[in-house]
Amino acid sequence: MSQIIKLSALLALFALAGCASQDIPDPDPQDSSTVGSSGSGGLSDEEYGAGPGGSALPEENYGSSELAMVIYFEFDSSEIQPQYVDAIQGHARKLSNDSLYEIRLEGHTDERGSREYNIGLGERRAQAVRRMLLLQGAGADQISTVSFGEERPAAAGSNESAWAQNRRVEIVYLVE
Repeated sequence: MSQIIKLSALLALFALAGCASQDIPDPDPQDSSTVGSSGSGGLSDEEYGAGPGGSALPEENYGSSELAMVIYFEFDSSEIQPQYVDAIQGHARKLSNDSLYEIRLEGHTDERGSREYNIGLGERRAQAVRRMLLLQGAGADQISTVSFGEERPAAAGSNESAWAQNRRVEIVYLVE
């Protein structure tokens, strides 16, 4: 029964995504000064491009707009927000169309909570993105996950603006 409810919620999320705007907002719209304005939906060049050990998204465009390389989350949540569904679907299309691509989903949290709890929350966030990618046709062997918890913050500080930038999953394309 629980699986049916989750599947229904996921389908409703996809239905809402069809009505959603193509713009990906900053994690904290009140404070856009902490996020770069590189023309990539409010993401800085570092957030949009490669992480350590990975490459930027390959040249092809697999959606109607540029694909977000960072998925942000609400406080203490691993639920994917509707504004990121299109980006995740674009990554899934890319992976399903070319089995040579592999990605690593890196889960992160803000500094609140114990180290152990944050490792678990980062893993739940990465797994949530992974499940959505798999439902959209990506291969399980193309996706790895890792949780860094609070250990690799994107923004320094102990305020809502910094915390909002740290609650994320980074999508890193791996180069062979």
